[in-house]
Amino acid sequence: MKILVSGSVAYDKIMNFPGYFKDHILPDKIHNINVSFFIEKINENFGGTAGNIAYNLTLLDEKPVIFSSVGNDFEKYQKWLKKNKIDFSNVKIFKNNITAVATIITDKADNQISSFCPGAMINPCLAKYKQTYKNSLAIVAPGLMKDMTDLSDLYIKNNIPFIFDPGQQIPVLSKNELIKCIKGAKIFISNDYELSMVMKKIKYSENKIIENVEILVTTLGSKGSIIKTKDKTIKVKPAKPKTITDPTGAGDAYRAGFIKGFINNWSLQTTGEFAGVISCYAIENYGTQNHKFNFNQIKKRYKENFNKQLS
Repeated sequence: MKILVSGSVAYDKIMNFPGYFKDHILPDKIHNINVSFFIEKINENFGGTAGNIAYNLTLLDEKPVIFSSVGNDFEKYQKWLKKNKIDFSNVKIFKNNITAVATIITDKADNQISSFCPGAMINPCLAKYKQTYKNSLAIVAPGLMKDMTDLSDLYIKNNIPFIFDPGQQIPVLSKNELIKCIKGAKIFISNDYELSMVMKKIKYSENKIIENVEILVTTLGSKGSIIKTKDKTIKVKPAKPKTITDPTGAGDAYRAGFIKGFINNWSLQTTGEFAGVISCYAIENYGTQNHKFNFNQIKKRYKENFNKQLS
């Protein structure tokens, strides 16, 4: 089965701040904020929602296909995708702009301040449907708003089940666009803060969202995740990372793990637990695509965390 992954492809500039943002922000001066954080080092890494999800899926022996737009500096990233055998035939290159760049500063409490320059991603990737995608599963992750809505329409039209993951694009997607994508999706996934934003914007309760999708997945960071259907609520305990180096990319790794469990027809409980284990590898490494794992390692860590065998 092919996994169709749309979203951003970006160069990440990841930085760790060895303190707490709260110690440098004065609440009574928030209207006139002017702060600077001393960063000990900066690394450029391959990233973006689509790139990260696809990378983790490849480690899980799946065959992801990326849909995105990139710029004239894509060559380094292209070599990386080739090396990892990731299909980028639907990545559109725009020579008059740069590939998207994300800068992310994380403090000691794992709070993050980010900025994002879309570069070439202001252009739709112009994805075209192929018959070979008929028996696929798709994920619509945060990227260009038009791509998110156009691809959702494409999947609905061609009866391709998809996961809707609006994430950072919730503020720019309209109420009607969010509702349409949710109603067309098989699975809706977000963290708890993003879910609250969506519910406020579209004026839906959780129960109303569940009336329109088969599965609602809500990640809770270090507290695990909650998976809901019309019939049940599953509370998933967190898997524990061996060390916390950088949380950037943990959500994308979770999504790849969830997709793997879902297409393997595992129970939702097992799928959520497995996804949590995959997210640990991203947390333990600096950068979103610098970790490695194999299935034997995953099985061992799954048993260590949940005291049962992975089926």
